[in-house]
Order: sequence, then structure tokens, then C-alpha cells
Amino acid sequence: MQTHEIRKRFLDHFIASGHIEVPSAPLILDDPNLMFVNAGMVPFKPYFLGDQTPPFRRATSVQKCVRTLDIEEVGITTRHNTFFQMAGNFSFGDYFKREAITFAWSLLTNPVADGGYGIDPSRLWPTVYLDDDEAETIWRQEIGVPAERIQRRGMEDNYWSMGVPGPCGPCSEIFYDRGPDYGDEGGPEVDEDRYIEIWNLVFMQNERGAGGAKSDYEILGPLPERNIDTGMGIERVACILQGVDNVYETDLLKPTIDEAVSLTGRAYGAGGSAGAADDVKFRVIADHTRTAAMLIADGVAPGNEGRGYVLRRLLRRIVRSARLLGATGPTMAALVSTAIDVMAPSYPELAAERDRILTVAVGEEGTFAKTLSAGSALFADAAAETKAAGRDRISGDAAFALHDTYGFPIDLTLEMAAEAGLSVDADGFAALMSEQRKRAKDDANARKSGHADLSVYREFIDAHPTEFLGFGELVSEARVLAVVSAGRRLGAAGPGTEVDIIMDRTPLYAEGGGQLADVGTITTSSGVRVVVSDVQKVGKAVWLHRGVVEAGEIAEGDDVIASVDPVWRHGATQGHSGTHLVHAALRQVLGPTATQAGSLNKPGYLRFDFHANGPLTEAQRGEIEEISNTAVEANYPVHTFETGFDEAKAMGAMALFGENYGDVVRVVEIGGPFSMELCGGTHVAASSQIGPITVIGESSVGSGIRRVEAFVGMDSFRHLSTERALLAGLASSLKVPSSEVPGRVEQLVTRLRDAEREVARLRADQARAAAADLVESAERVGEVDIVGGRVADGLEPKELRELAADLRNRARADKTVVVLFSATTIDGATKVPFVVATTAGARDAGIAAGAVVKEVSALVAGRGGGKPDLAQGAGTDPAGIPAAMARVAQLVEGD
Repeated sequence: MQTHEIRKRFLDHFIASGHIEVPSAPLILDDPNLMFVNAGMVPFKPYFLGDQTPPFRRATSVQKCVRTLDIEEVGITTRHNTFFQMAGNFSFGDYFKREAITFAWSLLTNPVADGGYGIDPSRLWPTVYLDDDEAETIWRQEIGVPAERIQRRGMEDNYWSMGVPGPCGPCSEIFYDRGPDYGDEGGPEVDEDRYIEIWNLVFMQNERGAGGAKSDYEILGPLPERNIDTGMGIERVACILQGVDNVYETDLLKPTIDEAVSLTGRAYGAGGSAGAADDVKFRVIADHTRTAAMLIADGVAPGNEGRGYVLRRLLRRIVRSARLLGATGPTMAALVSTAIDVMAPSYPELAAERDRILTVAVGEEGTFAKTLSAGSALFADAAAETKAAGRDRISGDAAFALHDTYGFPIDLTLEMAAEAGLSVDADGFAALMSEQRKRAKDDANARKSGHADLSVYREFIDAHPTEFLGFGELVSEARVLAVVSAGRRLGAAGPGTEVDIIMDRTPLYAEGGGQLADVGTITTSSGVRVVVSDVQKVGKAVWLHRGVVEAGEIAEGDDVIASVDPVWRHGATQGHSGTHLVHAALRQVLGPTATQAGSLNKPGYLRFDFHANGPLTEAQRGEIEEISNTAVEANYPVHTFETGFDEAKAMGAMALFGENYGDVVRVVEIGGPFSMELCGGTHVAASSQIGPITVIGESSVGSGIRRVEAFVGMDSFRHLSTERALLAGLASSLKVPSSEVPGRVEQLVTRLRDAEREVARLRADQARAAAADLVESAERVGEVDIVGGRVADGLEPKELRELAADLRNRARADKTVVVLFSATTIDGATKVPFVVATTAGARDAGIAAGAVVKEVSALVAGRGGGKPDLAQGAGTDPAGIPAAMARVAQLVEGD
């Protein structure tokens, strides 16, 4: 049975049982505890936590999930993936244990012809919590599972919680016996390789307190309602129904392995120790390629921190694994295309976004190819320094720096070290990696404390969604429903109090979609005045008006007038509509892959992040500005309307990747086909109201992500006026017409550069002349001459290197070390550049320039490094130069 069919049968089974199908949420949700959605129940957390009342009593979903805690273990075990699909059925105070167990059993064991999976019941082993007699009785007496196939297990295995205070409860897991070829008899408590878990039924009935994530916490008492949260691993069930040994050989991953075999020329499943190592690399490629495609589709871009770093790491492990398997050219396009093809039947957005996904993935492959090239050179330096120092093992520090700072994989370091006749301090490297993981784990645990307590807003989220009137009104009557301060409901608040005010209706826009919140006032006829500086949404239904009571006492039940600052709103609509025009212009200039990766708009200003592999040229930037302003001049009408999500997509409306849209969406259309996007923000009535758009900057904000910034309206006019005044001032100073300023400035710059080069040449000549005596006055230490000391101040590092090379060439002794320091002070800050150069004879004697630099740099309050023949650094304390020279003598003596 194909995996897409397994997925469909699951949903059909529960829909037929009265469950509402809930589409998978994006892998990125606004949750301070999670980097990615990592379980099927995550989108339902507000219901389980009691922050919101669910709109249904029964639900079912197949949720996209990513877990990246142990990326290095991927492929070593054959039943874990970074990306997986978790099928689940959920009850919110409706059914409980009996129904949950029956639903799962019937789907698993019913004949294929009746919509089930047709699994042999005798191969299924349920587990229950230690004291859960009720679940054990249902399995034994009602389902008919023999008592010897039901096992009781402790909190580590069969008691579930989210790892933080909140709902929890015992669970019942269902395991499939793969047979004696896979391990020992005795059920899952004996061997979880033979007995593989395929379904977990959580009976969410209690509330837990603080403590350890697994078992070290107190059960505080029962929940108001008993809930069901289940999860069936789609990939694991596919393993069973397709008769393969592991998840990597199912129909969703094996095609990518086959493609990797074709690209590398290596065989999968060849056997032997070398074949086993190759198999791990093939599985890494298949797993990470699929995960990367899913992450990019949901809006993640490679970067150096957070989610972007995880994606970058996955993509680089693909490239690394392919190279270790023998690939010599690009592989990413073919691998990612294969992953898209096999996943698209369940996730059609992959096919729709194929070009964008490939652009991001292939771009990162190219970037990493350069990293590998640079890393290879750095490795060569580390190897040379190791040999020059008479050692045969590269330090763990050096290996970790290559891995962590430069992205150079440790297995490539090990392989290249072996080729160079060296080993690597693997224990030292592992210790540093362990420290890094501990820091990451501590950071992750720290994030768990970030879950906001929304209980004070619960009744309003459930019963009083705020009616937003701001699309048509700037002033409206409203009634105060709650006055909250510091997380407590006050009832009333007097002057000076910082408050969150909930009203039944409002014209003030709550921050969202890149648009900053409105500012304004809440007043009453009796003189109460609250100045609103921010508006936020909770539960997607309640507007929190945040501000300070300026006069009077605001109280629940008050009838008030809520007003938007009209100047602020006008500027905000200009910025937001201008963002849509710039997005449309970018797509015209760069093509459909220039999709949104984030935005910010506020009065007079817009910032738009988009996917691109390189900076805009001046011509492209000018074209984007011209297209945007042509749309302004065209005075396009701005239409907004609501429609179904699928209908909006069919019209060609652009959606923000990773955003979780509802069934009904709001479409903003500017000039018909010119711009059509899903958007909940406020906009101008016609494009001419935006005013001029001036692009003021374009920059990189991460790998594959560029940012364009622009002024709109009066801010654009003011910017242009300032630029014009600057140009006029330059023209006056240079005594030329404004049109000739660029040429005249270029002439002056050229003359200045020529003069600087001449000054540098003269300074270098003087330094060489002054330094000639250094060779004659060299200090002899044993058989080695030490040439150097503090030379002419003001030398640049490049000049110092050239001087050191010149002195090395003039050396009288075969074994010579040249050590030069300079000093310069700019704006009160002193810099001390220094250079060490060695002759071949000195290097043969074990004196490496890079090692010398590392020893002396601290003495001048600096740092540095380099190769055995030439190394350099910089410090800030010239008073340490004599001590540094003395240390050089000690090193030469072998101390």
C-alpha cells in the first residue's frame, strides 16, 4: 500500500467516525517553546491548555513534523526521520479510552477491502501505564488481545506530558512485531527494534506541575474535561504495509536514495563495513533532502541561527554525504526534484513552488562548495602546523573550529587527516561538541518558560471575539469588556496605569502581516482618556489595546469612543500598499522565485525581504523603483474581498509561505493582475494615494534572503529633497553644475587614491631603508637569527607583510625568524599590527610562524594566526612589544 493511500485511509476512517479534518499546519508556528512543529497535537495546544475552546469536539489531521535534536543519528537508526507525518485523532471532552482504542484497532486490523490496513492482529502488542487497569481491561476483554501481549510500563514510556506544567495523562502504545529475524521475543519491553511502535494513544486526564520533562513532576489533579490525543507514524506503518526493513526503503524515501546512487555511482545495500557506512550516507541524503524541501516550502531560508541554521546544516550534510560517496558535481537539483515528485501528491504546494525551492537549495549548495574549498585550505594550514610542531595529531580545537566556525564537516577532516598521515583528537572534538549541544539544550529548555499565560483572556477568546471595524471606520463606539494590567483583570484603572483594554468592537488595527499597530485614543463623555500606543491580538479573536490611562478612571462596562490617529493610519496604509507594489515589481524584474520572506511597514516606510541568490544590480534597483512608481501614477483602484482559500489561490493570489490561513481569506487586489495578495492589513483606496516610492537600500539578511527598503509618500519627498540639497551643496563647493558632480567627484577620488598610494610607497621605502639595519643587528639564539622589533609606526598590515618578506630574503642565516611590530593611533584608538616570517631552515627546525604568533599575540593584547611560513595578527598594547620579542627568543630556545 502506497504511503499516500495510507494517509488517505487514516483521514477517511476518522471522518466517517464524525471527526472534522483539520489541514496540516505549517512547520513554523508562533510558539516560543518550539523551533518547528514536532508533534501532531501542537496546532491544538491552545485547546488542550484551556486557552481557547475548540470549535469542534472531534478532529483528525495528518500533521507535518520536524525533529532535529539528534541530526547526527539520522541514518544510523533505521526508524527515525527528521521530517515525518503524524496522523492523529483528537477528542476535546467527547470520547475517551474505549473509543480511542477501538478506533485505532479497527483501522489497523480491518481488511483492506473495508478501508483498513489489514494488519494481522496477532502481531500487535499494546502497552499501558502501570496502574491503568481501565485501558488494560479494554484491550483484553473488549478488543480481545491476550493478556500476555499487553505490557505495563512506567512514566518514562507510558505517561505523556508536553514537558512543562499543563495537561498530561497515561498513554497506551501499539507496537508491531516484525518477527524473530529482527530481535528477541518478549514484547516491546525486551526489544524495541523487533517490536516497533506505530501508534500512541494519550489519555489526557490530569494536570502536571513543574519538574523534569519525563517523570520528575507532581500530578496536581484531574482536568475539567478528559481529552484524547493520538499519533500514528505514517512512515512506520508504510514500512510494515510495504514489507520493507526500514523507513528509508519506503516509497517516499527510496526514490531519493536511488537518485543518489545514480549520481554517485556507489551501491546501496552492498553489505560489509564499507557498505554499511555508505548506507548511512544514502539515508542521510534521503532524509535531509525531503526535510529541506518541506522547510523551504514553508518559508524557511538558510541562515546562521535558529531555523535557518538547521536548514543550512541539513543542506550541507546532503552535499557532504554525496561527496563522500563519490559525487564530483552538483547533486542538489536532482535530489530535491525527486523529493518534490514523491511528496507532491499529498502536499501539492511543493510542485507549485518547485522553482523557488530549487533556487534556495541549489544556491546553498553553491555556497557550501566555496566553504569546502576554503575549509580544505584551512585544513592544509592546520595539518602543516601540526607537522611543523612535530605532532601527528590535529588538535580537537582545530577540528572543532573547522566544523563550527567554517562549517567544515568532521568526517571530511578525519578523512583528509588520514590521507595526510595524521589523526585527529576525536575526544577533544567530541568534548567541545558536547559542550555546544548542552548549551543548545539549555537554550531549548529556557525557551519552555516563554509560554504566555492567556488564562485571563480565556472567556473573551471563547465568547467575545472583537469586531474589527477599521477597514471602513477610524472612529467607533465600543464597550469595554475587560481592563487588564500585569496579567491581572482589574475591573477599573486610574491615571498612570498601564493597561490592556478589551472592547467588543474597535477601529484600531492590531499588529500583523508586517504592518505595525495603529495608535490612537479611547475616551468617554465623562473625561476618561486612554492613550493607545500598541494593539495586539490573542487567540486570533481578541484585540488588546495597550496604553496608559491619562485621565479619569476606565472601567469594565464603560461606553467609549475608540479613535485611530488619522495621520498614523494614512501613513501606515501608504507603507502597506507600497509594499505590495514593490513585491509585484520585484517579481516582474527577478521572476516568480522572488517571493516574500518577511516585511515591515509603518508610516512613510516599508521593508520587504525576498528570496534571491544575489544582490540587485543598479539597473534592477532602478527598474523596480520605476515599475512601482508607474503603478502609483496609473492610479490603480484597490479592491478587497473575501473568498475561499482555494479559490484565491486559483485566481493567482500570492500567499505568505508558512502562514496558516483559514478557509476564508481576504484578498487585496491592486490594478487587477498587477498585484493580488492574501492580506489582512489596511490599504489606500487607489495607488496614487501611496505617493512617490524611493528605494533607499538593498542588502543581505541571510543566505538566499535580500532586503529592500523604501520611503513612501511625504517621507519619500523629504528624502529626495535632502538628497537634492546635498547635491546642490556639492555642486557649489566644487563649482560645477549639478550634472557634472559625479564626474568631478570621481576625478577627486582618483587623485586622492593616487596620492595615498604614493604616500604608502614613500613610507614603505623609508621603512625598508630604516629596517635594513635590523638584519645586521639580528639577535642570535643558538643557530637561529631573530630579526625584528618595532619598526616605523603607521604601517598597514600589507606593508608590514611586504617588509617582513623582504627582510627574510635578505637574511644572512639559513635559520631566521623575522618578527615585526608597528603601531598607529586613529581617533584615540591604538592598533599594533605584527607579522612573523620564517625561512625554510627555521621551519625545518620546528619553528612555525603561526605558532609564534599565537604565543606572542596576548602580550600585545591581540590575536592572530597563519601559516608556518608567514603569519600575522593585531593587538592594542604597544607596551608589550619588548615582552613579545623576549618570548620569541624563548620559543626559539625551545622553551
